[in-house]
Amino acid sequence: MDNLELYNKVREVPKEAKKEIKGGRLKGMTDINPMWRIKALTEQFGPCGVGWYYVIKEKWIETCMAKDEITANVKIDLFYKWEDEWSMPVEGIGGSMLVASERNGLYVNDECYKMALTDAISVACKALGMGADVYWGSDNTKYNDGKKDHFDEMMDKKISDVQVQNIIKFAEETNTNIAEMLKYYKVTSFADMTGAQYGDAMNRLKAKKEGKK
Repeated sequence: MDNLELYNKVREVPKEAKKEIKGGRLKGMTDINPMWRIKALTEQFGPCGVGWYYVIKEKWIETCMAKDEITANVKIDLFYKWEDEWSMPVEGIGGSMLVASERNGLYVNDECYKMALTDAISVACKALGMGADVYWGSDNTKYNDGKKDHFDEMMDKKISDVQVQNIIKFAEETNTNIAEMLKYYKVTSFADMTGAQYGDAMNRLKAKKEGKK
């Protein structure tokens, strides 16, 4: 069995499915038409729901470090049929801005979850090698243009006052022992938490809250 068989079949993106980004922080990079991924999945495995499908595992919003900005996030498991057997889940996590701070004020995007879902599918597809030729080498993607380093830096910073209030609210709503929680994350107060710790704690609190419903 050639382990690179599928990878090599889906690695190349046709010219008509690629578009150079003309402006913004991603200027000069390559945008891939999301429908090309759907077509590639269908070509390789069959129609959606028959040869491949995805399950939305989680949807949530997060307050960003930037003031008043909120992201919508989606986590999926992608499944595909290979040699008459269903695959293990291929995880994809995507995000999009729900509330963005722009020059003329705050902008609310009512299609944020749809865009986050599209992003999550693209992340899962990337694990299969889909579009690999675009990402290989100099890459030119949002994940290695310096933004990832910026994201990692943000995750190491202390959380904002809004996030402190948010985590306290969830802790109270779920009857969580705050002292034990602080001990678990080895901090003296929520204000000492990093972005990474905050994200982990909020995921746990949300799961606990959902379990109570």
